[in-house]
Amino acid sequence: MYLSIGNDMAVRDSSIIGIFDLDNTTINARGREFLERAEKEGQVVPCDDLPKAFVLTAEYGLTRLYLSSLNTSTLEKRMK
Repeated sequence: MYLSIGNDMAVRDSSIIGIFDLDNTTINARGREFLERAEKEGQVVPCDDLPKAFVLTAEYGLTRLYLSSLNTSTLEKRMK
């Protein structure tokens, strides 16, 4: 199955490691460092709108961080 994360994008639900709130993650220095490193390594897939959450996936040996304009609660509801 797939999870629609907005902006006509979907990710395979079996590849999802976690769904994280962007505001809570960037409060911590470690969270900011993680996001900056992912961006430098080209692992971030941007969204068109203001991002509120990100979905971390790993598939075929590749780690991707998908930015989403949807809230974490909305994404979690779509998972069920």
